Amino acid sequence: MSSTTPTAPSVAPKPGTRTIRIRVKRCEGPGKPERWEEFTLQVSAGDGTNVIAALQRIAAKPVTVEGKNTIPVAWDSGCLEEVCGACTMVVNGKVRQSCSALMDTIAPNEGDVVTLEPMSKFPVIRDLVVDRSRVFHNLKRVKAWVPVDGTYDLGAGPKESPETQETRYVLSTCMSCGCCLEACPQFTKQENPETWDSAFLGAHAISQARLFNMHGTGKQLEKERLEALAGPGGVDDCGNAQNCVKVCPKRIPLTESIGAMGRAVTIHAVKKLFTLR
Repeated sequence: MSSTTPTAPSVAPKPGTRTIRIRVKRCEGPGKPERWEEFTLQVSAGDGTNVIAALQRIAAKPVTVEGKNTIPVAWDSGCLEEVCGACTMVVNGKVRQSCSALMDTIAPNEGDVVTLEPMSKFPVIRDLVVDRSRVFHNLKRVKAWVPVDGTYDLGAGPKESPETQETRYVLSTCMSCGCCLEACPQFTKQENPETWDSAFLGAHAISQARLFNMHGTGKQLEKERLEALAGPGGVDDCGNAQNCVKVCPKRIPLTESIGAMGRAVTIHAVKKLFTLR
């Protein structure tokens, strides 16, 4: 008897379609070994198939290119329109939102391979799903919110100039997706939550501190935010690699925010020196 490896049944491609391969890095849970699996997929030009749609089709029939039945790939997604930030993963070596990764762009030719990996800076929960708790923890470190307790009966808040509104709107589009953190060489993986408060905050938290310091009511916590940015893991830990601004799906001027907050921290430190406060 021959010992040939079984292969997936061949299906004649439909006219106007092309066959591509989806290569996925898989892991069954924290601390479990990683492995690669490949799947074939037929797509049509202009049909709008993105990475999420491809994973859904694979989940409906999870058979590898070797013809082996496997369990569906796990991934995270929500809005599917680059708003929630949940579907961040590494696509063909670049961190990005997978909902906007269209096959016509990333795999336009017959036989193209699309490689999918989870972000490397966060603990893997399963397959392409990672734990982004540290992203939101760092927002807490810089108090990235507007303190509104007790202000509901004080009338209208302070007005903003059109120029300030224009700047703040762009900063407010941050969806905490983690792209800037995955691309940052200073933001390293920290498995133990006890180390998070001394590790680098990352561009997203620094930019959000700028956003709320520019807010008429939010600036009540300005000094506390600047203290956080001046401490361990703060703005001085940025190595100015500028990778963050290159991968941001919302094109937020993250390096501009880092520079602005660096100046603000310096001014804050000088004021403390002369006022002893």
